[in-house]
Amino acid sequence: MDELKRQMRQTLENNILNYWIERVTDKENGGYYGRVDGHDRVDATADKGAVLNARILWAFSAAYRVLHNPAYLVAAMRAKDYLLEHFLDREQGGVYWSLDYKGCPVDTKKQTYAIGFAIYGLSEFARATGDSEALRVAIGLFHDIEHHAFDRENNGYIEALTRSWQPIADMRLSDKDENGSRTMNTHLHVIEPYTNLLRVLKARTDLGLSLDGEDLAAVEKEVEMAVRNLLDIFTGKLLNRQTWHLDLFFNDRWEGKRNIQSFGHDIEASWLLHETALVLGDDEVLKRLSPVIRHIAAAADEGLQPDGGMIYERWTDSGATDGQRQWWVLCESVIGHANLYEHFGDAKALGDAIRAWKFIQANLLDKEQGEWHWAVLADGSIDRENDKAGFWKCPYHNSRMCLEMIERDI
Repeated sequence: MDELKRQMRQTLENNILNYWIERVTDKENGGYYGRVDGHDRVDATADKGAVLNARILWAFSAAYRVLHNPAYLVAAMRAKDYLLEHFLDREQGGVYWSLDYKGCPVDTKKQTYAIGFAIYGLSEFARATGDSEALRVAIGLFHDIEHHAFDRENNGYIEALTRSWQPIADMRLSDKDENGSRTMNTHLHVIEPYTNLLRVLKARTDLGLSLDGEDLAAVEKEVEMAVRNLLDIFTGKLLNRQTWHLDLFFNDRWEGKRNIQSFGHDIEASWLLHETALVLGDDEVLKRLSPVIRHIAAAADEGLQPDGGMIYERWTDSGATDGQRQWWVLCESVIGHANLYEHFGDAKALGDAIRAWKFIQANLLDKEQGEWHWAVLADGSIDRENDKAGFWKCPYHNSRMCLEMIERDI
């Protein structure tokens, strides 16, 4: 395993993080460029997305916490400062969805998913540095979601609202999604930052974190209650107990077609939900959730391929599949299977993790320009039409995979 960890560190530092520092830092307008295309051409006038900036903040904060490279702290501070100065809506709360390249708001809607990632990045910065400002803003954003986007009547998180937190017609994250008011993807990326915020609050004394006028013990209890409820939503609303896949799109009353199986989200959820249970530190929750985790991971493995890749999606109503191997799905396959080995002693899963990593090395790493290609398409060709950096291509899944493998006891 020492050699695997060495490869992960080398990839993280030389192939991923260096690319973002050298190629994506916007020295003229601040922050980071909004887009680098699949042929490594920088679009200096592309809009800048909240998800991209928050994920950059998370990646460099986590890398600094683990590796202590001061260059990563500088990069994380750049992302944090830009988020607070430009993305944070100080009048209405939450964060803007997108800005123009000069930092002026373009789309001011409040997408719960994006606010979640802002919490994730800021809480990780606080975890890495003991920065109280980052923690204060993260807590404020948590309260924004809970006050405006949590539907107490139907027990779920609203997908999107207007800038002033009013209903909005088009709630989709992207044009590839259904226009559902409840989605698995957003709930996954709410429980993920809430779990990280809870971890930071639990460790606040060791981290030297305190906030004037804020009862952090009370906030910790609030976050814990929300996290426990999210686990219940996953096991009671999102999980399809006939297939053990997580279904994707729903209306306010949790009604949906339940016709899409997303293998990458399943394997990602298997370890993120397990992480939540571990951070909670509740043996009863862990005992109840452990078999569910294994079932979800087994369902995800229906997308595993002999070459080590994992395909993207399957539609149960038509039988059609999307056979591309996207970069993020492979990252989550590595972590999810390593998690099964570390915590459940599943030796086959370790083999699956290593095969996924070898697929990444052989097909997705751009060894000449740096960073990773978006995907290997179903015909085996490399996808160069989608971005190297952009609204959805960020140093998050791949950095996290490397850091998880470095830190895990395997």
